[in-house]
This record gives sequence, structure tokens and C-alpha cells, in this order.
Amino acid sequence: MTKKQSFETVVADHGPAVLRVCLAVLGPGEADDAWSETFLSAMKAYPDLPADANVEAWLVTIAHRRAIDVIRAAARRAIPVVEVPETGTAPGADARDLELVEAMSKLPAKQKQAVAYHYLAGLPYADVAAILGGTTDAARRASADGIATLRRSYPGTTEPGTTEPSTTTSVITGEPR
Repeated sequence: MTKKQSFETVVADHGPAVLRVCLAVLGPGEADDAWSETFLSAMKAYPDLPADANVEAWLVTIAHRRAIDVIRAAARRAIPVVEVPETGTAPGADARDLELVEAMSKLPAKQKQAVAYHYLAGLPYADVAAILGGTTDAARRASADGIATLRRSYPGTTEPGTTEPSTTTSVITGEPR
């Protein structure tokens, strides 16, 4: 029988992955609130979670549901403005994070979520499929299509017709670009 970690350890271990998912799905304006709501919900349910459960997948599922709630709530609200306000940056985000958020915001919803859950949260495709609703192959395809689009549009990648690859590290995969 496996002993469960303390909830504080769970937050410390999985908090960054959940924040990356929230940032990728919602953007910097709403990610912090969704992250907080994710862990508030998780804290209430954690005592009933089986000791052998995949905690990271469980947390990403909660974050996914919180993100959907935020998106639905925003769709119901109409906020007329004379001038569009400048968007704030998430605390601790560096320029590469914001560039990634911008590039991912242009992806279709399924691709954005599949990329966030697989590449940023590190979940296997079976877990991504369970969260998004669909098959493992569909999750793999959405993720591959999203990554292919990001490689074409994300700053620092090789431009078509050039042979000079960038020497920076990819925020998406952690590998040299």
C-alpha cells in the first residue's frame, strides 16, 4: 500500500505543471485564478483520492474543468469598452513564456489543450484523451498538429528556406531548437 503525500508536497511538486496548463489554455490574465481554484478544489477532494492515483493527471483534469468554467463565464459576459486595455503579464513569466502563450493562443482549442496537457504537463496521450474526450490517437494527432503549427510560427524556429537552426532551447519540448 502506497502512502499519500501531504497536500503541500502535491502543490509543490505539481503546481508548476498546473500553472503552465492554465497559462496555455487561458492566457496570463486568468491563469493565476484558475490555478488557485484548481488547488482549492483539489484540497477538498484530496483526502478521498486513492493513494495509487495519478495525482498529476487528476490535477490537470481539475485545471481543465476550471479553464472551461472560466471560458464559459467569459462568453456569457459582455464588457463594452471604449479602448482595449493593455494585457498584464503573469508574475514570474519571462519573455519566452509570453511568446509561447501568444503562439498557442492561435491554435484551435483541441490542439492547444492537447499540446498543453502532453508537452507542458507531461501527461501521456491516454490521459490527454481521457481529459479531452476522444481516443488516444486523436489526442496524439491534435498534439502533433499543434506542435507542427507552433514550429512554423513560434519565434526562434528555423524559417522556411534557411538552414540556420536556432541555438536556443525550446520552451515546448525542452530540447535544443
